[in-house]
Amino acid sequence: MNQPLHYQSATEIASQIIRRKRSAWDVLEHFLARVEKYNPALNALIWMDTAGARQTADDADAALDKGQVWGPLHGVPMTIKESYEVAGSPTTWGSPEFRNNVTDTDAVSVQRLKKAGVNLFGKANVPLMLADWQTYNEIYGTTNNPWDLSRTPGGSSGGSAAALAAGLTGLDAG
Repeated sequence: MNQPLHYQSATEIASQIIRRKRSAWDVLEHFLARVEKYNPALNALIWMDTAGARQTADDADAALDKGQVWGPLHGVPMTIKESYEVAGSPTTWGSPEFRNNVTDTDAVSVQRLKKAGVNLFGKANVPLMLADWQTYNEIYGTTNNPWDLSRTPGGSSGGSAAALAAGLTGLDAG
């Protein structure tokens, strides 16, 4: 049985991109359309770099035109928990004290994911200091469960869980 693109594994998505069954651009646009449609009710993703992700998708497709594969996750659209340092993005851990903290470096894990070929396009909501059973903080508000908006998707990685469950991303590190 063929699953919709947004519920396929990251390795399945990468394989389709690498084998030129889908372009990195089209895959990214699929996920961005889902974010636009579903994220307003979920508040799972709280920061996005759409322009940067589109450029990376173009670069991923151009690399394949030259026979270059970036890694096993070539072109896969990915989001990541807000607490990870991603250059140019807020990293607050949901704490108002760090509201204006924008990091200028990538965490080692982010560097390694990018080396594997991912297209990191957004960050997912977290509870205050990553330490609650639900996902709420004063900066970004509440993340809702995609299957029942009156419920929580859980705590520390709730934004990541909601984004994956709703098919807003091909991969997430929470």
